[in-house]
Amino acid sequence: MAGSELDRLVDMANDIALNLEAYPDAPARVSDHLRRFWAPSMRELITAHVRAGGQGLSDTALAAVKALDER
Repeated sequence: MAGSELDRLVDMANDIALNLEAYPDAPARVSDHLRRFWAPSMRELITAHVRAGGQGLSDTALAAVKALDER
């Protein structure tokens, strides 16, 4: 179960990053989106994934989740 949920979250984070990457502060915008609209359980799962290496995340999504984890 967690694997498919994690895959879905990685895809969602990458999609959000792709939509916002034209902005110079894209990682901050993605991080803000995740903080505002994702459930705590979703944020916990994606931040744990980044701590384990963040495989599959785009550079922008990876930076955003790292910033989210630092807060």
